Amino acid sequence: MIEIIDLSFGYSKKSTLLKKLNLKLEKGHIYGLLGKNGAGKSTLLKNIAGLAFPFEGKCMVNGKIAARRQPSFLQGLFFIPEEVHMPSLSTESFVARTAHFYPAFDRTYFYKLLSEFDVDREENLSKLSFGQQKKMMISFGLATNTSLLIMDEPTNGLDIPSKVQFRKVISSALSDERCIIISTHQVRDLDSLIDTLLVLHNKEIVVNLPLDVIGERLLFSSAGRANPDRILYAEDNMIGTNTISINTDEQYGKVDMELLFNAVVNGENLILQHLK
Repeated sequence: MIEIIDLSFGYSKKSTLLKKLNLKLEKGHIYGLLGKNGAGKSTLLKNIAGLAFPFEGKCMVNGKIAARRQPSFLQGLFFIPEEVHMPSLSTESFVARTAHFYPAFDRTYFYKLLSEFDVDREENLSKLSFGQQKKMMISFGLATNTSLLIMDEPTNGLDIPSKVQFRKVISSALSDERCIIISTHQVRDLDSLIDTLLVLHNKEIVVNLPLDVIGERLLFSSAGRANPDRILYAEDNMIGTNTISINTDEQYGKVDMELLFNAVVNGENLILQHLK
């Protein structure tokens, strides 16, 4: 589906954001991309979508070089940026002008999603609130039925009920023929949604693993329930201490993605060693 080979990118060659980055992503998965602010998450997504061009290496999507942005490539992906800027059009006009670029666009499904998100289909798009515009674009992106759907911080601007609805519709939209990539700094918004975690740190992907594999190798628990001899990372919070331990007893528990991310970006290399 997606193959990135030795990709290096920077807005100037003196300051690279991505360096010799390698990554393979497959259909049938929802990937969650995490990284610190400024780590290059949006830049990586733009390279995949062919909106940014590496000065070394290449990005292939369905066998096509992303940077060439061939029509057949563009028909197979939809990219929702963090900031959306809607034209002064009605929903009907937007669909009439845009949907024909996507051969598998499902108009009925689109309007169903608008209803579920409680977006007024009669309102001029430019007059909608930022959150409503975001929900409109999420609905449109899902309705394109492209094999690749990329979303950069899609839950920014959404209220709590909308975030719940977002998780519901995204999980139902996944199929064996679709790959979904979601970048966010709001880790809790991806809870129970993604199946594979990506962490971008120090210009490269340092974690690319299914959550169930992470759960087999690491155990996430409170300090009181952890074996002190197996703790790799501990973090205090308002109600106690959370830990990450070596999972040697074949236990399986829920992966705390926020705790794992904090451990990785704080330089806990033992965590990464146990994930290799």
